[in-house]
Amino acid sequence: MLDSLMLEPSHRVLEQGAGQGLNAALLDWRAGPGLVTTVEIDPDLAAFARDRLEAAGAQVMVRTGDGAAGWPDGAPYDRVVSTYAVESVPWAWIEQTRPGGRIVTPWGRLGHVALTVASDGKSATGWMQGLATFMPSRTAPEVRRSWRQVRGDDGPADDEHRLALSPVRLGDGNALFVLRVCLPDVEVFTRTEDDRAVTGFLHDGRSSWATLTSCGDGAARAAQGGPRRLADEVKRVLDGWARQGEPSLYDFGMTVLPDRQFVWCKDPEAGPYALPGEERPGAGISPTRSPIDGRR
Repeated sequence: MLDSLMLEPSHRVLEQGAGQGLNAALLDWRAGPGLVTTVEIDPDLAAFARDRLEAAGAQVMVRTGDGAAGWPDGAPYDRVVSTYAVESVPWAWIEQTRPGGRIVTPWGRLGHVALTVASDGKSATGWMQGLATFMPSRTAPEVRRSWRQVRGDDGPADDEHRLALSPVRLGDGNALFVLRVCLPDVEVFTRTEDDRAVTGFLHDGRSSWATLTSCGDGAARAAQGGPRRLADEVKRVLDGWARQGEPSLYDFGMTVLPDRQFVWCKDPEAGPYALPGEERPGAGISPTRSPIDGRR
């Protein structure tokens, strides 16, 4: 992430999430003394980071506050980096970054993106940089239910049928990314059994779930419950992605505007990513402003 930030000496830097201070110390070492501000929402953690940074001789300004608001007193910044994942990139980060400045943040707990602020300051766009799993913002409401809570008491499935989709596919990082873009509320994970058979698990954090159990011939037995048929939704997305030649994570990027953000594929001018035959405006669209608070 620090490599993606393209940080140079004399850059003014804003970090969201001080943690124990190590990342801020690295930023200070690269940018120079007195140029790094780090914001931490936890007062105790902020105090701990401040003590560690002072002991290391790093001249970092540690502030206590919600990183979603940035730190306007030190703006404009040349670089902004977040050490926690956001579902929607706060517009305050773009407003507080100079035109041409760079923002690197984990997105949606699965990947991270590097955005460059436009010359007029009215948008930011950039390529996905890789897969990464980070803790979410502490101010994001945790309303999702776990797999066990959604699945319930292991009663019979509402629907069972054979599906031409190997659960092994669900372990591919590029496939997981496109599922994250097209089905942002669906959580996907796999388990490898002692006999090396792979089982896939899907749920939407509310009321629908599915399992994919390998049949050993590239297909799976899908068991599903709840109002949605998640296994079929996943197959639809992966089939459409395959018809496009299976673009990788690094073919995707993100554009952030004052009122929304969206994920695109290969060309930012093409607009929001859509599967073949989709009539909806595209996947990966979400508001930039909300009640809370994407190639190298």
